Amino acid sequence: MLTVKTPDEALQIIYDRFAPLDSPAEIVDINSAHSRTLHGDIVAGEYVPGFDRSTVDGYAVIAADTFGSSDAIPAVLTLTGEVLMGTSAELTLTPNSCVAVSTGGDLPDGADAVVMLEHTENYGDGLIGVTSPVSPGNNIIFKGDDVTPGTRILTKGTTLLPHDIGILSALGVVEVSVRPRPIIGVISTGDELIDPAETPNRGQVRDVNTPLLAAQARKYGAEVKSYGIIRDEESALRGAVLRSASECDITLISGGSSAGTRDLTARVIESAGELLFHGIAMKPGKPTILGDIGSKPIWGLPGHPVAAYFVTELFVRPLIARLTGAKLNLRTTTAQISEAISSNHGRAEYIAVILDGNTAHPIRGKSGLIASLAGADGYICIPRDSEGIPKGAEIVVMYFG
Repeated sequence: MLTVKTPDEALQIIYDRFAPLDSPAEIVDINSAHSRTLHGDIVAGEYVPGFDRSTVDGYAVIAADTFGSSDAIPAVLTLTGEVLMGTSAELTLTPNSCVAVSTGGDLPDGADAVVMLEHTENYGDGLIGVTSPVSPGNNIIFKGDDVTPGTRILTKGTTLLPHDIGILSALGVVEVSVRPRPIIGVISTGDELIDPAETPNRGQVRDVNTPLLAAQARKYGAEVKSYGIIRDEESALRGAVLRSASECDITLISGGSSAGTRDLTARVIESAGELLFHGIAMKPGKPTILGDIGSKPIWGLPGHPVAAYFVTELFVRPLIARLTGAKLNLRTTTAQISEAISSNHGRAEYIAVILDGNTAHPIRGKSGLIASLAGADGYICIPRDSEGIPKGAEIVVMYFG
């Protein structure tokens, strides 16, 4: 009989037991910085943009000169020049005059608005008619509208996304200090397992968990070291686990975590370190193990792929964030459940769903059937003290990774 922890208790053990990695920062080019975790804050050292810019093709004007203009009575302004893209506006606008500018172009001194080209008429001889008034600030991005010097743009622990790389580029930051990626060792156990490239005989199955868990780990910001398939033999598993514990920051062992007679993972962890818990009150994934060997977290995951996937999503992902000092950003949405779901297991139940607009369709499947996750957008949780969810109820959907 397993002595289980609740999901919240399991997460608390993770945060209490394992601290961020004590490793020096890495300096990387921003072209390699996507998904990396910032080691420190990024503070702007300049204005973005660095000059007043037009947001449209048209004419830079003094707004007051256009007041009262219309198709019937246009404001007639004198064209005094043009600002070419990529050049500085070496002009000063005077009353009743205008300067031609393109989208993104520098504004001449004295201009406080831009009239869209569509609202003008070119009369020739340097005369431009304005057929619609503009107010001060119309169609302009002012210097520093985006960023001003001294502004903290990105904070320590931010996992860099494409838009973050964009603002770094705008600031001229071409290298950033990031936290090192943790290394995750992946071990699959089972006499029935074969390499995915092989054709299984009756009684054999392809190893799903090694590529599955490796892909999850990389998505969460870790590097992966695979130790292949280990047979159900205690000395072989112990050797692989000890090697992974010495070479990696986290070890994932899938298979051998149930409380049956062939339970090897728990014995190996206990013989080399400390077993922190064996069992989480959840479905799927109840027989999950967490241990500590040499201050390194060692996970014993269920062999069933869906169960291993959920445990990695719910617990290994936060552990990776903990070790890197990253902020754990979980994306959620609300939706209505398309059908009633009953639950009376005394365990938190996690169910994958497909989102169709504002409707969440639960995916029914057993924990050993990986195809049941095909097309899933995220998952819902039925609390352990709940008897289920009625059809049409509004629920929170957590997006996968």
